[in-house]
Amino acid sequence: MASMSKDTGRQRRLDPDKIAESALAIADAEGMSAVTLRRLAQHHDVTPMALYRHFRDKDELLDAVAERLLAAVVLPEPSDAPWHEQIRDLLAAILAALSPHPNAAGLTLHRIFASEPGLTLAERTFALLAEAGFSADQTAEIGSQMISSLIAIVAPDPATTENSDPEARDEQFRAKRAALAALSPRRYPHVVAAADTLVHCAAGQRDQVLAVHLIVAGIRAVRPADFPAATTAGV
Repeated sequence: MASMSKDTGRQRRLDPDKIAESALAIADAEGMSAVTLRRLAQHHDVTPMALYRHFRDKDELLDAVAERLLAAVVLPEPSDAPWHEQIRDLLAAILAALSPHPNAAGLTLHRIFASEPGLTLAERTFALLAEAGFSADQTAEIGSQMISSLIAIVAPDPATTENSDPEARDEQFRAKRAALAALSPRRYPHVVAAADTLVHCAAGQRDQVLAVHLIVAGIRAVRPADFPAATTAGV
């Protein structure tokens, strides 16, 4: 009875937000594969059944983690600035929220419309794209491409996560740098000249400001009339 009472007391102190916070912390430290209900139960020193009172399954838990990430986006205040400048600031805000959590960022891709924070973010984005002259279907297409691009920017490179030993990773990058430097400068002059930057990109040291500018420039370069006659809205 004492053990059951102790577990019940811990259960009362648990809530979905605390559990999602713990899941995100585990994902940050060990990757998404480490996030399981059993692991979270151990973390909170309760039985797995205590967590099932809050989440029916792992998918529902991941929904909560995604919502937590999206809720962390600090939306810029609407302004009279041109639509593309507001889109730029919006993308920067999303990156600021996702960048500290590269392992979990991908959860947001297909869960934006499943929570209030995600819907608020989508509505602001679509409104700005509509201001630029894009149709509803086109805003859906562009919005899907935008979030996919942002996730690709912050997501960890598989090459950097295969080996958790920092010294081994450093050696891996030194080997890549040496391999690029050993290329013929006559045959591959531009690749050799960019070797250092290419290795930094492979190490995940991406220039996020440049990435945002490239995304916005790409949207501005597309005219509504450039879309095919029939489009399929992405979700």
